[in-house]
Amino acid sequence: MFGVDTSELVLVAILALIFIGPKDLPNALRTLGRWVAQIRGMARHFQSGIDAMIREAELEEMEKKWREENERIMREYPALMEPPKPEENQPALPLEPDPQVPPDKRELP
Repeated sequence: MFGVDTSELVLVAILALIFIGPKDLPNALRTLGRWVAQIRGMARHFQSGIDAMIREAELEEMEKKWREENERIMREYPALMEPPKPEENQPALPLEPDPQVPPDKRELP
């Protein structure tokens, strides 16, 4: 990723051993590891923020397209907004049965 070769890593390890010393090298590597972990955490947090912004932008764009398509459909089919009109030739259903007709002689509509 950074173009660091194995020989370069060995050189850095030898220089660290010489300048830091074998006694303090584990503490130095532990501190370096913590710093690297913190940097990775910050990068992960930054990346998740960028991803959230991209998702929100995509949602807004999809919402705009949906709204435009909905308006187009409502312009093309305005009858869908009106309630259905009752048919004039259709007889109204009786709300209550006729009390003079016995129950066994009643017809279902």
